[in-house]
Amino acid sequence: MKINWNEKYTTVSVYTVITFTACIVLYAFIINFTGIGGIIHTVLDVTSPVIWGLIIAYLLNPVMKWIEKRVKRFTEKTKKRPKLTRAVSVTITMIVFIAMLIALCSIIVPQVTDSLMGIIDNIGTYFNNLEKWINGILAKYPKILSLANSQIENVETTLMNTINQVMPKIGDLMKVITDGTLTFIMAIKDFLIGVIVSVYFLIDKEHFQAGMKKIIYAFFPQKASSGVLRICSQVNASISGFISGKIIDSIIIGCLCFICMTIMKLDFTILIAVIVGITNIIPFFGPFIGAVPSAVLLLVSSPKQVIPFLILIFVIQQLDGNIIGPKILGQSIGISAFWVLFSILVGGGLFGFAGMILGVPIFAVLHSLINQFVNYRLEIKSLSTDINDYVPSPQKSVQTRPTRKIRPKLKKKKK
Repeated sequence: MKINWNEKYTTVSVYTVITFTACIVLYAFIINFTGIGGIIHTVLDVTSPVIWGLIIAYLLNPVMKWIEKRVKRFTEKTKKRPKLTRAVSVTITMIVFIAMLIALCSIIVPQVTDSLMGIIDNIGTYFNNLEKWINGILAKYPKILSLANSQIENVETTLMNTINQVMPKIGDLMKVITDGTLTFIMAIKDFLIGVIVSVYFLIDKEHFQAGMKKIIYAFFPQKASSGVLRICSQVNASISGFISGKIIDSIIIGCLCFICMTIMKLDFTILIAVIVGITNIIPFFGPFIGAVPSAVLLLVSSPKQVIPFLILIFVIQQLDGNIIGPKILGQSIGISAFWVLFSILVGGGLFGFAGMILGVPIFAVLHSLINQFVNYRLEIKSLSTDINDYVPSPQKSVQTRPTRKIRPKLKKKKK
């Protein structure tokens, strides 16, 4: 029997079956989430060098394109040589990239290592300084001392209970440190292999893009394929612009923090500048995340330096948020502060540090696409797309657009 797909109940039945099947698949995924998560984790571990290569190539692509425009003037004077131009451009890009990595490691790593070793060697002195600072405050404010004496027995009991709970777990802590060290070594190995993989991505990037387009057009209708490619283009423009701009912005903020701390003669200048620069990549929460551990370091070293440091961080972040950031990132990402906070919380909760960085640009793209779809639906209904027309007001109603009168078609008389 031939099925009539235009029948109302047939369509409803098909949608019902599809929805029911999707629910079963979702239920099975939730039930077997642990096993599926293990499979995904294994796949990510195996493909980690390729993922690193894709990330490095994605970040270096704007640099390579800029170099390629300059190289063309020399390699294509008489005739086009695209392969030679691309090979020279990729070579120069990788030389610059590797040189920057070596320079940063040779400058930052020894300084950070010296700072960490200094903290470990002088930890007793730092605690004595902290104790003197606390005793000085208690001497100035005797009420705090009397309150502390009344609670000292509870503090001692709590401290002993904590020590008794922590001591058996020292072996587990050493295991965690060992596993973390091995993970770090494996990550460095994957990164180095990823640098090699990124060369192949950069050299033949048009071929990879063409392959993805071919797959999209093979599995989607032509109209849907154009929409998917348009969305991918928006995502690429948003993420690449945001990440490259944020990296430049964070480098400037780290250098500025180092210069100001050197002038103010604060401790751990290189280490704190690195922490502030890295955490500045995270929008909104970055300044707070970087300032807290840095302030703790200064507190155990020299408590008098904490307040000047916090004032310095506040000034730098105001300068970054109002002048440096907008100049580098250009136009706003187009979402309000609430949605920035929302995207960071959701992205960080789902995907950790990477989610906090990528959550804002990805949500900005989704926000733009949803806004375009809503405006499209409103235009179909001849309603206003201006959000100000929907603000509640006793004297305001939703504006409608003038509709074009459609004349009814007249049936032609048969001769």
